[in-house]
Amino acid sequence: MSTYESTFKRKQLIIGLGLVLGLSSVDLQAAPPSGIDPTAQSAQAEQNKKPKKAKKLKQNKNQVQGNQTSHQFDDPNMSINADQPKQVKEADKSKKPEQAKKLEKAAKAEELAEIKVVAGRSKKLIGLTESASQGVISQEQLEFRSTARPGELVELIPGMIATQHSGSGKANQYFLRGYNLDHGTDFTTIVDGIPMNLPSNAHGQGYMDLNSMIPELVDKIEYGKGPYYGEVGDFAAAGFNKMSTMKTLSQGFVKQTGGEFNYLRTVAANSSKIGDDGNLLYAAEFQTYDGAWAVPENGHKYNGLLRYTQDHDNWGVAVNAKAYTNRWTATNQQASSFLDTNGLYANISPTDMGDTNRFSYSSNLWNKGNDWKNDANIYAVYYDLSLFSNMTGYTSGPMGDQINQKEHRVYVGGNEEFTHFDNFFGLDMDNTFGVSFRHDEVMGLALNQTVNTQYFNTVSDDNVSESTGGMYFKNQIHWNEKFRTTQSIRADFLTMQVTSLANGYTNGNAAVTGAAASSISAYSPSFAAGSYEMADPALAAQINAANSGYTSKEMISPKFAAIMGPWYDTEYFFNAGYGYHSNDARGTIGMDNPGNQFGNNGTFGIANSGLGASSYSQSQIQSMISTSSDGSLMKQIPAMAWARGTEIGARSNYIPGLTSTTALWFLQSSSELVFNGDQGTTTANGMSNRYGLELTNYYKVNNWVTLDLDYSRSYGHFVNVPTSYGGGCPTAQATSPCVGTYIPNLVGVVIAAGVQVTAPNGLFGSLRLRHFGASPLDSDGTFWAPNVDILNLGLGYKQKNYKLDLTIFNLLGETTNDIVYAGNYATSNTTNGPVTGQYQEVRHIVEPRMARAGFTIYF
Repeated sequence: MSTYESTFKRKQLIIGLGLVLGLSSVDLQAAPPSGIDPTAQSAQAEQNKKPKKAKKLKQNKNQVQGNQTSHQFDDPNMSINADQPKQVKEADKSKKPEQAKKLEKAAKAEELAEIKVVAGRSKKLIGLTESASQGVISQEQLEFRSTARPGELVELIPGMIATQHSGSGKANQYFLRGYNLDHGTDFTTIVDGIPMNLPSNAHGQGYMDLNSMIPELVDKIEYGKGPYYGEVGDFAAAGFNKMSTMKTLSQGFVKQTGGEFNYLRTVAANSSKIGDDGNLLYAAEFQTYDGAWAVPENGHKYNGLLRYTQDHDNWGVAVNAKAYTNRWTATNQQASSFLDTNGLYANISPTDMGDTNRFSYSSNLWNKGNDWKNDANIYAVYYDLSLFSNMTGYTSGPMGDQINQKEHRVYVGGNEEFTHFDNFFGLDMDNTFGVSFRHDEVMGLALNQTVNTQYFNTVSDDNVSESTGGMYFKNQIHWNEKFRTTQSIRADFLTMQVTSLANGYTNGNAAVTGAAASSISAYSPSFAAGSYEMADPALAAQINAANSGYTSKEMISPKFAAIMGPWYDTEYFFNAGYGYHSNDARGTIGMDNPGNQFGNNGTFGIANSGLGASSYSQSQIQSMISTSSDGSLMKQIPAMAWARGTEIGARSNYIPGLTSTTALWFLQSSSELVFNGDQGTTTANGMSNRYGLELTNYYKVNNWVTLDLDYSRSYGHFVNVPTSYGGGCPTAQATSPCVGTYIPNLVGVVIAAGVQVTAPNGLFGSLRLRHFGASPLDSDGTFWAPNVDILNLGLGYKQKNYKLDLTIFNLLGETTNDIVYAGNYATSNTTNGPVTGQYQEVRHIVEPRMARAGFTIYF
């Protein structure tokens, strides 16, 4: 057991979670006196915390605006008209003292923060956003909506999909605006100030694991699509979202959920007053799950958090500590030919599994004055991951293609943003300055060949140090009451240091013993003792030296937004800007394919000749390194790949209770070159263009009924025909050239629709449709993924002290794909060497109809 593994055993984490639950029990004595509604008490506390200046301003605004009308909803919490400050007549506006104007702008910013928490998509955001595709989601939308997995939180963002191609503990696959975001390459998530995307990750660049989220404690989700926002940098070309955890709870709760396939989840949370001004939120979660798979998932997840906050009139602070661990057996995507023969939930590689831990600390601080505000945060995170996966069956030989990807990582960083509300030449102007820094230290970033989780051969093993820094300036000018612009400039700096420790020639192939063959495992029963191939230390050292080094890169990203209106409660937007995503450090520095001596992750290497490095001259060795360490020279990729986009759109609240947005967008990626974590090499896909249409509708009919309907249509293609086996192609025959420009896994149509009913007597229910359309699986269009339609039903009953809920996922019992790819896959191998396999669909099936019931107690 390594030093890291022994240091971060789960035993301590389980004890810590027990302490959190103990604190929850002790806090029962601090419950409010009988006869006092905790919800009303919390609302009154929040009202008392509002700055006196803001309260006074609201009264003054009402006097100034007189009989101005606005659309108001039935819920009194949603009656604030967010665009009122900008609808004061210019003549009246010019008469206001300068100080009053600044106070008004500060109050407006504060109102936005309050609105986001209370109302989410149902609140009017006119006058408050930079684009039509920007928005807010609140706990109001989460409370009565069940999710099968935490990653589905992002599906609340219109047009976004979260799927899974492995065990439930692994990061989801995400899709947005025609992008297969893999595990997060072009979409960034920030949770309480901590970036969740991981550069130079063992499994995939930008790996974004959201399984540590507890949906019941998400306060709000702010999101935006496109590269138009100055405050976000890496991994945000397609969009971003910022998730915030609640500060306090009006009532503590314990929730128990059980369901089919041995699903069991317990979550408990509460908050307590600490001193006169502080609040401590504490929570713990435990979950087990087997799934419908032939090989049970046996997933075990532990999760806990502590969050201390203070909020005052002009400053506030939050301190967060979180711990998360998860372990599972995985059923990965598998060949259609295998599933057709053995059943949809069969597993060709029953020892595939995953193990991950995450521990984080962060602190947030904000303060403000009459005409300025300031936000800052720092964070430190420990993270580790170990995945055993088989994506191609038996192309390597009778031992199978299982690989192990693992890493240990520590990353630290911080952000600072300062905004000043000014007035120059009679124009209201907001000037924002921001800086950010992050450093990742990745240790033991390894790709190994394994057999039944036993080590067989090293493909690559590296240490990576990666630092990113960013600074931006954003200027917003209110030219008049109907026109404003936002112009931003962002500069990002990136440095990468790679130290290559081992490759396929460092140790040679180790002796292993395989599992006995069975109906779902065709592994060879055993391998002979001793090494399959001899190590070649001299050649290994040459390859390590070629794949080690340092690089740096800078990028300037201008951004612009113009907002016109409102007219008839409708605003119009134009946006344009540049963004980027970084690439894996190993791909930007590595010169030679680290390869291996046996298998599909490389070809038979030099050492297979049986001659050691001493049998070659220095020039011969150098020639081998330059052209064929394992037979190939790696193509270096840029450290940063730019993207640029533009969008026109509209947001309307003309019909009372209905929020509608429309957006026409275009996005060009300079390069979709990515490091392939499954093979230890880079693949080249070239430049691509995407464009599309989005329509969103969120209609709060009354206090009982809410309807939503979101439609997204995306198109895209490579600018040039991809290179054969460059990632965007292969073709049906390994020797055939690529002829098409389809972008693999570009989902053309995404539809999300639902109805939610919450009756005054406590009954509630929801019915939701999730549709994503056909998509090409390779650049030639040889194979296409079919449409997927999933219908979920939720029912329940809630009272002050308890809640009952029942959710049926996949109500219609669909047996379609959760995700599907195309590639070469061998379901068996009777040779002593590698085979090409059959080019076919490789699928991960959606889980079958299943019911889950929950019971929540509030205290």
